[in-house]
Amino acid sequence: MSKTLLILTGHSKGLGRAILDYYLKIDRTQVLAISRSSIQLDHPQLTERNLDLSDLPVLQNELDGIFPNGDFGQLILINNAGWIGEIKPIGELSPKELRQQVNLNLLAPMFLTNAFIKKYKSSPAEKIICNISSGAATRPVSGWGGYCSTKAALAMFTMVADRDNKSDSFHFYSLAPGIVDTPMQEDIRKSEETNFPELEKFKAFKANGDLTAPDLVAEKIGYLLGNVEKFPEVIQDVRNIQLP
Repeated sequence: MSKTLLILTGHSKGLGRAILDYYLKIDRTQVLAISRSSIQLDHPQLTERNLDLSDLPVLQNELDGIFPNGDFGQLILINNAGWIGEIKPIGELSPKELRQQVNLNLLAPMFLTNAFIKKYKSSPAEKIICNISSGAATRPVSGWGGYCSTKAALAMFTMVADRDNKSDSFHFYSLAPGIVDTPMQEDIRKSEETNFPELEKFKAFKANGDLTAPDLVAEKIGYLLGNVEKFPEVIQDVRNIQLP
């Protein structure tokens, strides 16, 4: 039975932690988890790498050494790390924080996707790249200028990567996870209504129990990536994935 290598970013909390926990339960799966902070989990299938993905010069210097060699039947990259950024109208954003958001949400996954393809293109293994997107990639949300824009750009980058690397062994996804009960949602609920007109709606999601549990989203992601033949389109939404 062949082994799987998963490279996962942003694994220390929220959806990333749920994805990590899901894959660590699968035998013969090795996980390389990349985040700014370590969770200090002692597990034989897990290797953690501390890296601030918004620090592009450091990431660029580390790229060649990130992706391990090995005899794997499946190679997966999940670019999950992301940041909602400043929730303010365009015209009031901090250039410094906007640059950090673009680095983390867009340029880091672009760097990693490009390096992953370069490293493993000649491998006969099944290769899957899943970039975590958002419904905000296709819907303008007041106060989320940086977040909407970076997610939209990442979705387009994923579609072009798919066109550039057409083969039976490559699969690319831009995946919207839905509204998930994560620390990012907590940050959204702490914003000011003057900066975010949809604040009360997002507070109601939590109060009414409308947020999806991260472990359920992780299970659906696992099902998607384990059954790529059933999901040929690049643009995917977790809410449209039905578990058997």
